[in-house]
Amino acid sequence: MLPELVDTHCHLDLAPLAASVDAVLERARSAGVRWCVSIGTTLETSRANVALARRCSMVRAAVGVHPNEAEFVTDETFVQIEALAGEPGVVAIGEVGLDQYRTRASTACQVRVLRGFISIARRWNLPLLVHCREAYEPLLTLLRRDASGPYRGIIHCASGPPEFIREALAFGFHVSFAGNVTFPNAGALRALVPLVPDDRLLIETDAPFLSPQPVRGKTNEPAHVAHTAARLAQLRGLSLDALAGLTSRNACRLFGLPAAPN
Repeated sequence: MLPELVDTHCHLDLAPLAASVDAVLERARSAGVRWCVSIGTTLETSRANVALARRCSMVRAAVGVHPNEAEFVTDETFVQIEALAGEPGVVAIGEVGLDQYRTRASTACQVRVLRGFISIARRWNLPLLVHCREAYEPLLTLLRRDASGPYRGIIHCASGPPEFIREALAFGFHVSFAGNVTFPNAGALRALVPLVPDDRLLIETDAPFLSPQPVRGKTNEPAHVAHTAARLAQLRGLSLDALAGLTSRNACRLFGLPAAPN
């Protein structure tokens, strides 16, 4: 019997996955994946993922704007994302956050936008899916200054120094690991795995990006979350069933999902 898995972060609206979503989801189901959370990065892709969640029983959606698109976020964008937050199948606000690796928008602009999305997440009592790349201290500074904590949400595609992960956990966040934890040169990333308590650990693909080592060079898809689960199980000294069970329970609790779709 296959372990039940939840892919907490994928982009089913993006090419090439979008061209064959039904086949992608069937392969995921065959690999033991019971839920996929498909993530918006713009207003348009947020709408696409809401529509996908409406059509596909094993898909849920997150709505938001990626920090690399922050310069295009207006007051009307916030209004439209907030309207989407109330749609059936929407379980989170994201992908939002800060990024100093690709600096298309200033940090000040990204901070303004992230604060807006934090407010929306709180009003709708939805978890926040946070992208943070090379912006660890700016994100922690924002969180420290925000008097509305603690937070429900995920630090997606875990990275950064151990101090960042520890403080994010102290703020209430879950931490999710993607396929890059399986890469041979990812020793620093694997060193973060023991820092995350069992009840805050999650797994994801970030598909179509970051294919795990056993399928590296191929398009990533939700079925491949099983490879990440297997590597994390090994790192934590657990069976695959135990690792799958605890991460799936965490995901279902955070997103308000039943154990498996009807």
